[in-house]
Amino acid sequence: MQVAIVRKYGGPEVVELAKAEVPTPKPGELLVRVTAVAVTAGDNRLRSGVFPKGFGPIAKLGVGFRGPRKSVLGIAYAGVVERLGEGVTEFAEGDRVAGVNGKTLGMHAEYATVPVSRATKIPEGVAPAQAVGALFGGTTALFFLRDKARVQPGHRVLVNGAAGSVGSAAVQLAKLFGAHVTAVTSGQNEEFVKRLGADEVINYEYTPVESLCSGAAVSGAHTVSGADTDSLPGEQAPSKFDVVLDTVGNIDRKLGLALATNAAVVVLIAADLAGTLGARGRVVAGVAPERAADFAYLLRLVADGQFDPVVTSVGGLEQIEEAHRVAASGHKVGNVVVEPCSEMAATKAAGGSAL
Repeated sequence: MQVAIVRKYGGPEVVELAKAEVPTPKPGELLVRVTAVAVTAGDNRLRSGVFPKGFGPIAKLGVGFRGPRKSVLGIAYAGVVERLGEGVTEFAEGDRVAGVNGKTLGMHAEYATVPVSRATKIPEGVAPAQAVGALFGGTTALFFLRDKARVQPGHRVLVNGAAGSVGSAAVQLAKLFGAHVTAVTSGQNEEFVKRLGADEVINYEYTPVESLCSGAAVSGAHTVSGADTDSLPGEQAPSKFDVVLDTVGNIDRKLGLALATNAAVVVLIAADLAGTLGARGRVVAGVAPERAADFAYLLRLVADGQFDPVVTSVGGLEQIEEAHRVAASGHKVGNVVVEPCSEMAATKAAGGSAL
């Protein structure tokens, strides 16, 4: 089978394709033929060796000094069960599954093994790339909005970085929970974020997020009304929010609390080391857990038409270098996905009789 490997830190060009043996599932694991997998911001950090401020030495102590010790990256996947490990009863060969493999990585490959705790069945009508798009970004947005911020109907939610994988999911989930959403994004992504359901869209090129603290007239605010959108220079953006969710890294504890009501929760998803260490009380940071129940919930929303994952598919595994370039551009929309094995390519990918 083919895998994408990173032997040393560097730009997208350091990602190489290599041959590897199809792995054997251990007890409690599934062997999955990978039909779609995300190339994420985390993959970019592990490939480049560039981590949020303050995390560099700590991160490299854990993952490798000259390159990632786990050379096959990738966490969010969709695929087909090819073989069951001993004791597995929850799944059957041929099941379509998806999940997030966490620190284990290894999903940028045509085949990979995953524990059953990090897999769920994909509902009928949900494509592999859709499943991947729902889970990466969706699991993070769901955990922080539902479990940490406890978003309720009528809450005012600020999503900073609303066009990315986490931000685009956060806009949709916050609306699903009944919130009023103000989304911050670039001018080129305004229409896209409006289509996700945001009530107000603020173009940070005209209105820096810190200027929202004053409650003054906002020149880059657009109010969305039904299917119509009106550009309203001078629109009054909410001066205080019940939830502030930052996916970019330019909102720190002080600014987040300044934007928030006295009872609000500030979520710093892209916090640096200082921000992470300072996360306490109403300010939260960190990573979301990988839970099969959350995977199933998000995929059911997709199947029911309540959540529309945003996906940019760049092709097969041979396009993984380009996928890294897109993901590292700083202007990607939603999730970047490659498709190592199409639904019809199992025999070719396995080398005929490898299984």
